[in-house]
Amino acid sequence: MDFDAIVIGSGISGGWVAKELCERGLKVCVLERGSEFDPMRDMSDNLDPWETPFADRVSEAEIEEDYPIQGRTYAFKDSTKHLWIKDSEHPYVRTDGTTFNWRRGGKVGGKSHMWARASYRLAPYDFAVNAEDGEGVDWPVRYDDIAPWYDYVEKFAGISGGRDGLAQLPDGKHFLPPFDLTCAEKDLQKSLSQLYPERSLIIGRVANLTRATDDHTAVGRGQCQARNRCYHGCSYGGYFSSTSATLPAAKATGKLTLIPNAIVSKLILDPKSQRISAVQVRDTKTGLGTTYRSNIVFLNASAIASAMILLNSASEDRPTGLANRSDQVGRNLMDHLGGSRVQARVPGHLDKYYYGRRPIGGYIPRYRNFPARDQDYKRGWGYQVYSSRGGGTGRRPGVGDEFKTANRTPGDWTIMLDAFGEVLPRADNRVTLHKTKTDKWGHPIANINFQLSENDKVLMQAAHNDAIEMLRAAGFDNIIENQKPGTDMKGVNGRIHEMGTARMGRDPSTSVLNKLNQAHDIANLFITDGSFMASSAVQNPSLSYMAFSARAAHHAADLLEAGVL
Repeated sequence: MDFDAIVIGSGISGGWVAKELCERGLKVCVLERGSEFDPMRDMSDNLDPWETPFADRVSEAEIEEDYPIQGRTYAFKDSTKHLWIKDSEHPYVRTDGTTFNWRRGGKVGGKSHMWARASYRLAPYDFAVNAEDGEGVDWPVRYDDIAPWYDYVEKFAGISGGRDGLAQLPDGKHFLPPFDLTCAEKDLQKSLSQLYPERSLIIGRVANLTRATDDHTAVGRGQCQARNRCYHGCSYGGYFSSTSATLPAAKATGKLTLIPNAIVSKLILDPKSQRISAVQVRDTKTGLGTTYRSNIVFLNASAIASAMILLNSASEDRPTGLANRSDQVGRNLMDHLGGSRVQARVPGHLDKYYYGRRPIGGYIPRYRNFPARDQDYKRGWGYQVYSSRGGGTGRRPGVGDEFKTANRTPGDWTIMLDAFGEVLPRADNRVTLHKTKTDKWGHPIANINFQLSENDKVLMQAAHNDAIEMLRAAGFDNIIENQKPGTDMKGVNGRIHEMGTARMGRDPSTSVLNKLNQAHDIANLFITDGSFMASSAVQNPSLSYMAFSARAAHHAADLLEAGVL
């Protein structure tokens, strides 16, 4: 079965590649290891809590048996567990001390169904900092190279947010109207502007449609209803996902072939042309093998899975795997640091409530070591800001009218600062293939090593200290350290932003990809999932995956049209 292009993976990046290539007229095959996604069957956003058993909770016994990794995340419910893989069927090994939890989607569309949709651009600073402080390798691109593609994907995806004029968080041209800050967030915003003018609190930028444009309605999307049900799917198409936006756009061209339940075993390199000639696939249900051929291959299986495919594609003349002359495939695994959450009570505003009217909270962009390094540690962090009122049915003791009245009344306002710290690229933080253990389809499982560096620990302690200081300075009280850096620091336990395992760079001896996400050693191989990232920055990375994916897809189509590929 021959195609112009094969895209491995249908998540955020793979969906964008499929859309762009199909719209350029290419015959495209998308291979997805997950099962078919049926919106009518797989979305649960119209279920009320009382329509699900045990208030939509999964029993601890089931989590321990089948979902010990997936089951500890924010979007895991009884009505959504089918969107995740079963850890019991997809094992991996972690070296001693590794805190890395690998979260994976189990359907067409991957984690684009469950992502939190925070959508931030990297800044000019982020593309230059490796060269300036000597960590990792220099990005082979700069902000001006990517800015037009940020504009392009923001317009189609639909990003709502304010134009805040911050150098560390560039604005977009096509932002939809932003959601609102809560009264508690506005209090902190005012305090920061008065006491810490270099620090800003803004409403988060999010891939939810506050207004549906023609670009969105053309693929059947509608306006976000702000129901706080995003992790159950969205039958309105109000938030961006592969299945609500990019894959329908690709399908509308008539050029798309989508094959679910297709786990890629390896890529086959033609020794004469030094190009990928075929992709070997195994059906996850039947176990049967199939081979697909194309002129171009895009690897979008996720940072860890893509590295595993390259490593498992080793041959006699490529014993360390494909595109691995630099020995960087699988290395430099990054995510974002967690381990600091600080909460405080916000006095007043007892006449106001908050629940249900927005899909994102506030955000404090990085301010340390920016614009120039002024701390002993390297890089910085940003805070995601959550605010709410406590209380709720059944949480306050009593009987009769007293019980009902108490539980109708919300408690005090609280606000939480959750630090997302930047991880430095380190060669020893890596994924390799296990030498003896295989999965149920006979493929080597992943062996993940991720150790926190001293810089990681010092940086997150600084973030923790700053959070406490800011909340106290704002006049908030009852400060609680829900997560505190130290010996039990959770590292990257819950961030789900894995990246860096096939980084781009200028030098083929120290990087895997060139500035256009094309493998240095294999002209028809492109990688545009999180693998390509040369540094993690502090911003949520999915918007960058989209921009680089669209850019690389158009470059590949240009090469095909020119007869180069």
